[in-house]
Amino acid sequence: QNPHSDFNNAISLSTTSVKYAKGFDLQEYNNLTKLIIKQPFPGSTRSIIYYLIPKTKNIPDSLNGKRIIRTPVNKLVATSTTHIPMIELFGKENTLAGFPQTQYISSQKTVNRVKSGLVKELGNTEDINTEILLELQPEVVIGFSLGSNNKMYQNIEASGIPVIFNAEWLEETPLGRAEWLKLFGALYNMNAKADTIFNRIEAAYKSTKNIADKARSSPTVLTGTLFKDRWNLPAGESFMATLLRDANTQYLWADTKGKGSLVLSLESVLAKAADADLWIAAGHFTTLDDMRTSNIHYTRFKAFKNREVYTFSKVKGPNGGIEYFEMAPVMPHIVFKDILKVAHPELLPDYQTRFLKKLD
Repeated sequence: QNPHSDFNNAISLSTTSVKYAKGFDLQEYNNLTKLIIKQPFPGSTRSIIYYLIPKTKNIPDSLNGKRIIRTPVNKLVATSTTHIPMIELFGKENTLAGFPQTQYISSQKTVNRVKSGLVKELGNTEDINTEILLELQPEVVIGFSLGSNNKMYQNIEASGIPVIFNAEWLEETPLGRAEWLKLFGALYNMNAKADTIFNRIEAAYKSTKNIADKARSSPTVLTGTLFKDRWNLPAGESFMATLLRDANTQYLWADTKGKGSLVLSLESVLAKAADADLWIAAGHFTTLDDMRTSNIHYTRFKAFKNREVYTFSKVKGPNGGIEYFEMAPVMPHIVFKDILKVAHPELLPDYQTRFLKKLD
């Protein structure tokens, strides 16, 4: 009998059912899991397929030349701080061997491992020190890419180390973004645990949505700040726009296209949002004075005058990295609750925000 016939003729025996994420899929067969990264980077039209095969099983001849990853993975390199909570959820922080720009890590567990030399510094995210990386001999590199022309990752793959592009940041929904934790579950042979963790997040999100639906009003919302002379704010199909909609607010750019950021002029933002009720995610500022000093035009917004300005910089890691950026993808239920508390405080009278902070 062909050891692989059950794969060729299989109907997926999938137990990790990917429900919300649009960017990847996991199909489980008798002896292996097929991981499909549907959109490795923005604008990509080609999927990348990996075959995750337990180390105890033989690799079928029919998969010669395919991208194979042996599981469970015991040593990997990650490249974005958002990967770290996904690794830690499985209690697998000891598998992280290298990371670029370790100073941005917020998690105390992983910071301690960096300090004791167990996680090697790999230099700049855009230009990883491949010599150190190759010396580490990781079984896989979890990368992220803004485009197809990525020589650095091509060089890593050419040396025989598979690169998986984690594109959770391209998801349109907060739950779709969180569901990428199942990718790590598959790498660690912990699919059942991944499902349990995700189901808990999903249930918490849905229960907050039920509370949000009771709101009687719908405040208008502005987000973002100026970078140089351009205003960056989330496009209407982004996960942040979804969160704002779910929290029963009127995000003023909800009807725009795109999953990433819109880049606008100060004038156009003022024209649309001068009277917005709330200003949520106003950059890294810690006080209203900081904002005023940075740009006097911020004071022209009603939300600024009414002191209804909030940032996600409430909690910082040991090196000053903002915890929100690291934790938010796996905590959409908490981010949602924070936004709901700010938009409709009467619905969550006893709740204290975790990430959102009102600026004084």
